[in-house]
Amino acid sequence: MNKVDKPLAGITVVELGHSVAAPYAGLILADLGARVIKVENPGAGDYARGWGPPFFQGTASAFHSLNRGKEGVAVDFTDAAQAEALRGLILAEADAVIQNLRPGILEKFGLTGEALREIKPELIWCDIGAFGTAGPLSKKPGYDPLAQASTGIMSITGEGNRPPVRVGVSLIDMGSGMWSVIGLLAGLLARKETGVGRTVSTSLFETGLAWMTVPLAGYEASGEVRKPFGSGTAEIAPYQCFETSDGWLMIAAGNDNLYRKLCGALGLESIADHPDFAANAARVINRERLISQISAVTSQISTDELGRKLDVAGVPNAPLLTVDQVSQHPQTRALDMTVRCTEDDIDLMGVPLAFDGERPRARSRAPKLGEHNAILAEDRRKEVAHAR
Repeated sequence: MNKVDKPLAGITVVELGHSVAAPYAGLILADLGARVIKVENPGAGDYARGWGPPFFQGTASAFHSLNRGKEGVAVDFTDAAQAEALRGLILAEADAVIQNLRPGILEKFGLTGEALREIKPELIWCDIGAFGTAGPLSKKPGYDPLAQASTGIMSITGEGNRPPVRVGVSLIDMGSGMWSVIGLLAGLLARKETGVGRTVSTSLFETGLAWMTVPLAGYEASGEVRKPFGSGTAEIAPYQCFETSDGWLMIAAGNDNLYRKLCGALGLESIADHPDFAANAARVINRERLISQISAVTSQISTDELGRKLDVAGVPNAPLLTVDQVSQHPQTRALDMTVRCTEDDIDLMGVPLAFDGERPRARSRAPKLGEHNAILAEDRRKEVAHAR
């Protein structure tokens, strides 16, 4: 790819990250063309290295998926020489730093955004915290499921009167990484005009609150505490998975016109204009009666046949696919979403972006622990750092 295809070519980012949030931000930036230098503890390294099985080439597949395209260095912050080498690397090379380390760690070693930006004002520093910088929970450590629980996401996920269920992917961690990237890119744009960087901050808790935008608005408007609706949603009906004779099909009749088309496709014309169901607000109120009538029909039809019927009628639908089916699905393949890195033969997911029809991607494999430590020893970095 040429430079046009890699919009962040020439940008260097240091990732002081572990687990998912900061590494996912680094992955996005690497695919966009930035040079991303991942910093790990020289002991066990990033926790995600051990998140298995499954493992690939001795390292958890989760680590590979989040860290391809990066260089990797191992730094013991308690070793003054190593901490100084990292400091020199940031001051000499970095346009931005992304960090999601436990609160207080960087302060111990003078590696905070405040300290480094005082020396290098053009640096963009991105903090990904747990519960935010203020409030009674600000000092608590955080992980994705804690944020899903404490921001209300778990309360509206799953089915009513059943035990809590978390969203099956690291929605909060990955979302926090995305917000960090958005803030970083905004900082880069502003720096072009001012020459000055900035400190960008987000947190898992804030990201969870942002994902709750619609449910929280519903509460503010009505005072109603919404229950979970399984595959459905509180505000629209019918808008959920329906069981077929051999599986499940997600049907999204998101407006009154689509509802009427659904009724026609299923032979349920008698309820298309019934006052209890004709408008979405009425369907939401009478949800259980409506769903039972639709389910009685869908359960007699195969997933493929039902999908074809609804396609002809113009009703949005999609089958419920398992992980293996998604991996091999022709739509996944047609979009060229997966990446095979050099030295690897494992398919890893790319970023959902394309520029002029071409998908940007970094193809170097995830680094081995401390693989690129030589870049910390370059004398010119120390010279630049001391000159500032």
